[in-house]
Amino acid sequence: MHEDGYIEVTGGKVWYQKFDNGMGETPVIILHGGPGSSCYSLQGLKELAVERPVILYDQLGCGKSERPTDKSLWRIERFVEELAQVREALNLDEVHILGHSWGTTLAAAYCLTKPSGVKSVIFSSPCLSAPLWEQDQKRNLQKLPVEIQETIQRCEENGTTDSDEFTGAIEVFNKHFVCRIPKPEHLSQGAQFRNPEIYNIMWGPSEFIVKGNLKTFDCTSRLKEITCPTLYTCGRYDEATPETTEYYSNQTPNSQLHVFENSAHMPYLEEEEEYLRVIGRFLRKN
Repeated sequence: MHEDGYIEVTGGKVWYQKFDNGMGETPVIILHGGPGSSCYSLQGLKELAVERPVILYDQLGCGKSERPTDKSLWRIERFVEELAQVREALNLDEVHILGHSWGTTLAAAYCLTKPSGVKSVIFSSPCLSAPLWEQDQKRNLQKLPVEIQETIQRCEENGTTDSDEFTGAIEVFNKHFVCRIPKPEHLSQGAQFRNPEIYNIMWGPSEFIVKGNLKTFDCTSRLKEITCPTLYTCGRYDEATPETTEYYSNQTPNSQLHVFENSAHMPYLEEEEEYLRVIGRFLRKN
């Protein structure tokens, strides 16, 4: 069974889809990356619905959700509130949470409000500290050819991150640290679902220097408060580096770690079968 529709949240309506084969296990809700992307690239996770209901939704301002113009809506506290409202609207009394990239930032901030009924949480390619993310990207950049490093640095300094030169350099970075397989054709159609304004307000003009309102976000000192079963995953070549992901896992009491050896930041596409196997196994146990 597949249903979709809209849910009223603070600031507007968000679009959701629910896949349910009637198996009756605890549902899993998927939090997409960005900020300002959509659940478009995560559609493959509906395969988890062979065992449990799967809920995907586009956060407010992007994807098929409403796009209000009020810039004060683009802050983490409102996205946390939105997740609570989606859960309530869909009667998700008990739920597993899977966040990817910025979705892990949101998942952690939500879990730290101590909501009831969260059976487990999966941090997929996590960003739980903006300062650590920034440091990791600087280290990642150093693994690229010098001219690529210089181009990115120069465009950052000159404020020309919208130039063709910067775009070309970012493509090289992305092939190393974001997606190491040829980008699936359908993903290029997903650009229309993004909202760059949200990314810019919350993060900044690029991955490398956080200038937005998430600049100081760092919940590492509070990860010990997340006591439900927790799975951390990342790719071997991920922007969310294995070293930092392991550090987060070590701070979280009831957690385990899995590294996808042939992936960067999108193991759900780069190693789709293995990703579904690892996530499915964890959910079954918890």
